[in-house]
Amino acid sequence: MLQSMKTYSAKPADVDPKWFVIDAQDVVLGRLAALVANRLMGKHKPMYTPNIDCGDFIVIINAEKILLTGNKRSEKTYYWHTGYPGGIKSRTADKWLDGRQPEKVISKAVERMLPKSVMGRKQIKKLKIYAGSNHPHEAQSPENLDVAAMNPKNKRSA
Repeated sequence: MLQSMKTYSAKPADVDPKWFVIDAQDVVLGRLAALVANRLMGKHKPMYTPNIDCGDFIVIINAEKILLTGNKRSEKTYYWHTGYPGGIKSRTADKWLDGRQPEKVISKAVERMLPKSVMGRKQIKKLKIYAGSNHPHEAQSPENLDVAAMNPKNKRSA
């Protein structure tokens, strides 16, 4: 006789999100974005349920010091459209990183790894990115998450 196992499905009340701080200095962009997307979705937890937001809050500091391998810094181009005829605009990654909004490069990389749904839009709001080493989330007492130490490939010398 077979015993039937019940599939666990998390309820919103069961979810207890934690806060993590990641220092992005000299960390490879794609590897950081993949790890952050998984943490925002909650896929690292055994209680992961696709239709419940099980993820954690992530604070990324030193966004302007992120590392892009190869020639991506000068050749990776971000496109957007203004909505007007002929209104296609573009900017390279080094223009973003050296300009006013260096955090936009990390934000776009993570956003594109999340689901394109209501859930994805809810999850991206839990990502806080800052260009410098200061952040206003000390009250949440975030844990330090050392991405560079997880794998030697995560941190490369320029």
